Amino acid sequence: MAQVFYDDSCDSKFLKGKTIAVLGYGSQGHAQAQNMRDSGLNVIIGLKADSKSAPIAREDGFEVLSPFDAAAKADIIQLLAPDQVQMTIYEESIKPNLKKGKALVFSHGFNIHYELIKPPADVDVYMVAPKGPGHLVRRVYREGGGVPCLIAVHQDATGEAKQRALAHASGVGGGRAGILETNFKNETETDLFGEQVVLCGGLTSLILAGFETLTEAGYDPDIAYFECLHEVKLITDLIYEGGIARMRHSISDTAEYGDLTRGPRIVDAGVKARMKEVLTEIQKDKGAKFATEWLAESKNGYPNFNKLREAGLKHPIEQVGQKLRGMMKFLGKK
Repeated sequence: MAQVFYDDSCDSKFLKGKTIAVLGYGSQGHAQAQNMRDSGLNVIIGLKADSKSAPIAREDGFEVLSPFDAAAKADIIQLLAPDQVQMTIYEESIKPNLKKGKALVFSHGFNIHYELIKPPADVDVYMVAPKGPGHLVRRVYREGGGVPCLIAVHQDATGEAKQRALAHASGVGGGRAGILETNFKNETETDLFGEQVVLCGGLTSLILAGFETLTEAGYDPDIAYFECLHEVKLITDLIYEGGIARMRHSISDTAEYGDLTRGPRIVDAGVKARMKEVLTEIQKDKGAKFATEWLAESKNGYPNFNKLREAGLKHPIEQVGQKLRGMMKFLGKK
């Protein structure tokens, strides 16, 4: 079991007096930057002049510089742009400004693990990865709590990389909930696997298949939406709060019996075998097929990605959902 660190094991002195440049002000960027600032750390933002996020960051009270100037000014450079553009930002804005003793920080290990970015040996390279979306990282922090974080050290040039990572994670709020240490390989490969086979890819494919099965059998699409999509949150909330056992304790005996006897027929040994295939495509030592494919997709202008995204938006479940969510006043405007 990994050791868990809390705020009492994190010393902010390792970042006090340092300037932290957050390059990117999207979901994670805005949350981590604001949390660190509110924790007493000195944070600036690096964005292109035409970035739509630049006026938002200024309105939030940050000094906004170009990525190049922010990297030049900072002691700690945190790269929070999308994976597929990090290489370009690194080459253009960060690499020329990496001086001995500085630190380069990531919240996902993709570019380091697949050796797309190769920092010089005289800088620290570490990771701080909150295990939640940015809006949650910010909201929970403001409420006095925190989202658990992973840290990892890829390169310890100063002898203080782990202490810096702990102080950084504490500033984000992770020390209030728990900070676990891992490495770039494990974080990258497990994160991609979880997204693809369970959290995003697996779940959405299961929802769509269930919706299509009911509607193709003649059932009302509105009812199919509620049964296969809307109620997912009710179940996942129970699992989040107390594990699978808590969920099974809370549902009816009929539902639990159906879970135990029919679930394994849907997600069977064949599914697990295909999960292993997906994992192999992710693993660096097995060829890193997914990373190669995704980078080629990006380089070519996202033709397949855009086609699949457009097809998803046109699926009947989206039209049904838009109508039904419009009736749910408790959801508010998103």
